[in-house]
Amino acid sequence: MTTPPYQQYPQGVSDKSKVVAGILGILLGSFGAGRFYTGHTKIAVAQLLVSLFTCFIGGIWGFIDGILILVNGGTDAQGRPLRD
Repeated sequence: MTTPPYQQYPQGVSDKSKVVAGILGILLGSFGAGRFYTGHTKIAVAQLLVSLFTCFIGGIWGFIDGILILVNGGTDAQGRPLRD
């Protein structure tokens, strides 16, 4: 028998979707869109600045970040796991 997600995580599960965050990261990762969506604004601004200063070569960071969110999941700004 498995434990329901709301009992497994005492603080609850985020209302943000890992699929949406991952796809935003893959498609708009150079702008930090996936991280802005999950509420991690400092990381999102860092992704945006790295992309701008490297002529969008740094957008690879956002692309890989999006893939990792899809595969491993992630958390929102409050530390709650993203829902499936």
